[in-house]
Formats: sequence, C-alpha cells, structure tokens
Amino acid sequence: MTDQDLDPTIAALLAETQADAGPSDDLPSFKDISDSPADKRANEPADSAHKVDLSLTGFKEITKFYEEESNHIFDDKAYYKTALGGEGDQAQRVHKILSKYLTCQDPKDRTVYRQQIVTSWWELIRVMCPKTADRNLEKPKQMLLRFGVVLPSLFTPEQKQLFSTVILNNNTGEPVYYMDEWFKEIATGRLSLSATDEARTPRKNDPGAEAQRIQQLKNKNDGKLQNAESLLNSKETERQMLENELRNRIDSLCEHSPVLGLEPHKQGYTDGQKRLFGEIQEKLRALQKVDKELVGYMKEFEEAKAIGSSLESKMTDQPEAIEVNSGDLMIEFQTVRQMAKMTCGRQGNQFPVFTREFYHCVPRLTGFRENVLNILKWVEDNDPECFVRIHKNAKNRIVPYVLCLPTYGDFGFCWEPFDRYNRVTSRGRIVIPMYPRDLKIAILMAVADLRWQVAKEKASYYWMEEGLTGQYYQWIERQKLKGDLKSYFIADYVLWMTKELDGIQRMDKELRAVFWRFVPFNQAKKDDLKMRSPVYAELYQRDLNRAMSDGY
Repeated sequence: MTDQDLDPTIAALLAETQADAGPSDDLPSFKDISDSPADKRANEPADSAHKVDLSLTGFKEITKFYEEESNHIFDDKAYYKTALGGEGDQAQRVHKILSKYLTCQDPKDRTVYRQQIVTSWWELIRVMCPKTADRNLEKPKQMLLRFGVVLPSLFTPEQKQLFSTVILNNNTGEPVYYMDEWFKEIATGRLSLSATDEARTPRKNDPGAEAQRIQQLKNKNDGKLQNAESLLNSKETERQMLENELRNRIDSLCEHSPVLGLEPHKQGYTDGQKRLFGEIQEKLRALQKVDKELVGYMKEFEEAKAIGSSLESKMTDQPEAIEVNSGDLMIEFQTVRQMAKMTCGRQGNQFPVFTREFYHCVPRLTGFRENVLNILKWVEDNDPECFVRIHKNAKNRIVPYVLCLPTYGDFGFCWEPFDRYNRVTSRGRIVIPMYPRDLKIAILMAVADLRWQVAKEKASYYWMEEGLTGQYYQWIERQKLKGDLKSYFIADYVLWMTKELDGIQRMDKELRAVFWRFVPFNQAKKDDLKMRSPVYAELYQRDLNRAMSDGY
C-alpha cells in the first residue's frame, strides 16, 4: 500500500490516544512518562524447548490457538506511556516522528517520516532489549517488542480483539520464540549467540570468557553424548528384536509331536524345522554383528559421559550465572535487525510499527506461535525428512529454533543450519515474518533454505556431485540457468509442496524425479499420487526397483 492509499481516518487516531491517556493539548509529554506498575507475570518459555529429544517423531497437534478471554493489555489507557516510558531519548524520538507521521497530510513528507521511523525504532529496540531479562518487564513494553504494537489505537476493533487473545506463554515445549523471548534467552545465556560473519575476539580479563569456553565444549560434547545414546538405544532395540525372533525360532524348533502308537516317543525334525537351522544361524551372525556395534557405541557413550561430568564439575567452579555481556547482546541485536531486513527484502516494507494500514493477514495466517507450529506440523507430515539429520546412518529428527519477527516481510529463511560447535544434534535457526501475505509460503521458504543448507553441509566438498544438492545442481546446469542456486531450489520446493503435493504437475519431469527421491512425500501421499497419474506411478515403481536392488 502506498502513502496515497492511506486510510483517511488514521490522522485522527492520535487524538483518540490523547483522550485515552488523559487531558492534554498535545501528545503525552515525556516528562510525565514514567515506569508504571503492570502485570508482573513473566512469560517463561518452556525449558524443554532447549533440549533436543531424539525420541520425538513429530509435533503435537495444536488444539488451542487463542485464549478464550481477552487479556485486556491493549485496553490500558496508559499503554502508550508505559510502552515508551523510561526509554530516554530514543523513545522521545520515536514519539516525535510517529506523531508527525500520523498527522502529516503531504505524501512526500509522510515518506520521509516513514523512513525516519525505521531508524529511530530500531534504536529504541536497542536500548530495550537488555531489559527483556527482567521478570518484571511491563506488558506494554513486552508487546511493543513482540508484536510491534506501540499504539493500540492503530488496531481495528477486530484486530485488537485478536491480539488480546493471543497465547502469551510458550506451553508447547517447542523452540518457537517471539523477539522479546529471543533476547531474554540470549541475555540469560540459555541460548547461544547467532552466527555472524565477523569473528568475535575474546576480551582480556573477561571473567565470563572461560565459562563461555567451557559451555561451548559442553555443547559440543552434548551432541556426541546424545548421538551416542541414540545409536546405543537403536542397537539395543535391534538386539532385542533379533533375540525375540531367535527365541521364537528356537521354541518352534523344540516342538515335537508324539509318534502315534509309540508314545511317549516323539517325531524327528520336520522339513519346516530343518529350514530353521539356516535362519537361526543367520540370526546368530546378525546378533554377533549388532553386539560388536553396540559395544563400540557403549564405549563412545561412556567416554562422552565422562567428559560431560568433567565439564560439569568445572562449570560448578565458575560463577553461578553465566550471562552474555552487554557487548555480545548488542551483537545479537544487530543480527536480529539484519534478520528483520532480510524478511522484507530490498524493496519490501520495512515499516516496524504495527498499524492496520499494512496488516492484512487473516487470524490463522498471522505468525503467532501456535499458527507457525500448526503449519510446521503440516510441512513435516507431508515432508517427513525436512528436519532429519543423518549421522552414522542414524536419522535424528532435530527441529530448529524458530524466531518470529514482527515485520511485514514475505520471506522466511534459515540463518544457520546448526551450531558450529555441535553439528550432530544442535538446532538450526530459521526466521519467520509475523505479518506476511502468505504465512505458509514464508514457512516453506524457511524450511527449504534449512533443507538446502543441511544437505550441502552433509555433502561437503562433493555438494555439486552427490545427494540432493548434487542432483539439483546438475539439473540446473543442464537447463543452463543463471542466478542463485539456492533461490531456485527454494522456489521449486514451494512448488513441490503446494502443487505437486496435490497432483498438479507443474515441474519438469527430470526435476520431479529428483524431488521425488531426495525430498520424498510421506508414504500415504505417494500411494495416493501413484493412482492419480502415470507420471507418479512411474516414480513409485522406481522406488520399488531401488528397494529390491538395495544391497546388490
């Protein structure tokens, strides 16, 4: 929407806020603004969101998307004062420019003010982000950081009711965070800093440097420990299954029917029992192989556990609270600001303040936590391997951290596929805009980006030859296409999950075969598609042929 398309009533919204805030001839004066008491309930994300549970196979069904009753946060007449109160010159600048923007009638001047708001807003966020670690952070400040809401009068009545019923606490146990929660997790040290191109130089005489180094070692060892335990559990399960099969065959082998007329003498082995001799020998050989692997994984697990215990004891000797210092928090702030720009793109709308002028989402396609998780569940149900990372032939399901940013962008993306200190079981990081034109497309783009980066890291030096990235690169080369390879893949993944998923054939035949093999749908969807068209039936038959030839 351009400035010329501005809602003609928006200029009167500020007067509405004045009436709510109390008698005044102008906007609320900053000399009268002070920290006011607010709801003291802290939004505590579930601790389980940090832990990677390799035993989980999928997301839980989201049954509750909104609260039944309003939280009345946006009904507070002092909301605007509380949100900006105590934030110094940065808040005063936002207040000044926002008032000019909302009351200005000249489209050119509005464009200037709109650009100035972007810079002043992020300066305000910079001074506010360290306060997210405070349990007593006022709700208006929290909503400003989380949803970009600084002025409730910029809502329509329906939008105000919607945002008043959003579930504020993370009760899902999944690693999905709003911006205020993200800064809080970073500030308290529960979440490591996001990767940056510039290496951070260690500071001399920093009392927390050694603690952070030990924490990094522990994170790396935790990955080895989790993976070793996962492999160990897998082999123990396999051994149990083989032992059960062996026990059943031995029981069948030891059953003998009496010889009629010569009781109590019993018959010899039947032809079926004689065939069991060979099967039992095969099971014994398989058991011997599994036992050898199990012993190896047990050794790895014991070593990793011993290292973990040693690091734990060293951490107890460090200061109790390992907090990221203000310098590192500012680095994360700059990173998040860059993420926000990327969700909008170069030509996108980077206006940071929530306003009905730019918000055009339906409730279920707004980037609230529950809506994002619901779509992620849909993605994983249809693309079961989207969050799978393979290590030593073991498939580990690792859901990435998801950061929901209050922007009007349309682009979701992967910031990093995994932690550099733990490539085995660490979570990656994807970023989702909260107010896009199509939330499902934005999430699909982020998942596609994550899939591409993980596949490329797995293939390493051979990424142009092997696996998903290799096959896709070779297809692009044959088509003689120029441009960013990953962008092509993201666009094709969106096409795959929105059109081909429903049997609508929009992809090149050769490219469809690449996706069918390396980005497979779930088995039920494959069974359905093979009945719809000979194109999918041929791909389905290729799967059967590969399965039959596997091992030969």
